[in-house]
Amino acid sequence: MTASRFAALCFGLCVAGSAQAASSGYHLVDRISGPDGGWDYIRVDEANNRVLTAHGTSVMTIDLATKAVGSTAPGTGLHDAMPVNGGAEVLVTNGGTNTAVFVNAKTGAVVATVETGKGPDAAAFDPKTGLALVMDHAGGQITLIDPKTHKVAGTIEVGGALEAAAADGTGKAFVNVENKNEIVAIDIAARKVLAHYPLAGCDGPTGLAYDIADKLLIAACDGSSVVVDPKTGAVVQTLATGKGADGIAFDQKQKLAFVPSGRDGTLAVVAFVKGKGAIVDTVPTQASARTIAIDQRTGRVYLPAAKYGAATTPGRRPPMTPGSFEILVVGK
Repeated sequence: MTASRFAALCFGLCVAGSAQAASSGYHLVDRISGPDGGWDYIRVDEANNRVLTAHGTSVMTIDLATKAVGSTAPGTGLHDAMPVNGGAEVLVTNGGTNTAVFVNAKTGAVVATVETGKGPDAAAFDPKTGLALVMDHAGGQITLIDPKTHKVAGTIEVGGALEAAAADGTGKAFVNVENKNEIVAIDIAARKVLAHYPLAGCDGPTGLAYDIADKLLIAACDGSSVVVDPKTGAVVQTLATGKGADGIAFDQKQKLAFVPSGRDGTLAVVAFVKGKGAIVDTVPTQASARTIAIDQRTGRVYLPAAKYGAATTPGRRPPMTPGSFEILVVGK
């Protein structure tokens, strides 16, 4: 997300709503404080029963059994921390050095450093080819990395500001292009772009999820989410899910999509029945809670958040209130 969009999102932030249970049963169940600092993507590392948050200059860890907070993988401009190799390692995208760094999940020791394109941001994994995909936000390309050998396996030129990607399990993947309001379909094995799908009714797509059962893509946009047929690229549904989204989570068991609205301070819960999505709840969270991760084992979702003062310089991020950073936990 650009600094100007972040500043607009964070202007006049306040806590939205309370922790009372909502109609879906989902509500704010916990807050876990962490060190101050910026953040981007958050992940649940199920193999090690913890949460990983790319937290600016390190990866913040939360032990889900004890709630103990720690840190690992120091770097510059970190954006994503994706468990790989069965949870034995973590791939960390480092925007400050244009690298993907592999660290040992237990010790935090650096195992390998791999050069990427400009501005590595989101990461994804394709089970069919066994490759990790690193979206180079500033360079417009996808760097393919073999997590077992820690070697670059190829690149795919996409163009534009790349955000989140989702693989369908057959060797194809899809990536949001934020500044072009489109999804691009790619063939990973062939290292090529298959199609560009314009997203009508979508401004600035960021988060992207794949509904395995219904074979549908759900893209989180600024003010809405769109449901897309991955075969044709057709937008089959548009849902008003709120302003300031920068992520999405999908519960494959319950067939629920969770779309955070960082500007509105809410979380849209979207239920899918026979390929049709419907907003069944809007859960109060907190303004600035814009990225999200889900624990597929429990259905709980995790959202980083903080409080901010008023913006003092146009296009720049407003100052964070000291001691306000925390991870919101939403569950039943």
